[in-house]
Amino acid sequence: MGLDDREQRILAEIERRFYEEDPDLADAVRNISKRAMSPGRVRLAAVGVFAGLGLLLWTFTFNVWIALVGFGLLVVSASTLVHAMRARSGRAGGAVGGARGGLGSRLGRFRRYEQD
Repeated sequence: MGLDDREQRILAEIERRFYEEDPDLADAVRNISKRAMSPGRVRLAAVGVFAGLGLLLWTFTFNVWIALVGFGLLVVSASTLVHAMRARSGRAGGAVGGARGGLGSRLGRFRRYEQD
């Protein structure tokens, strides 16, 4: 559901004040996705997926605790990798969801109003 004119004016005013009151924070928020999806981070996540899977499979039969660490590494790395792939394809998911009206779509509006 879209915003009506009154709500859009209120949001524009809030955004303008946000940029005026704390430009450093506004710049940091604007650049979150750029820093988070660096190629080095994607490579590290891919290595983490394989390392976690290897650790899980290699240690499961004789030490379940180490296997659980491998599983945790696998889950964290895989979620980071999926997030990076979605961001590169233009489809952000989860809390940063552009299509769902999350933080990503709000940041897009910040950038749009900043240009006007």
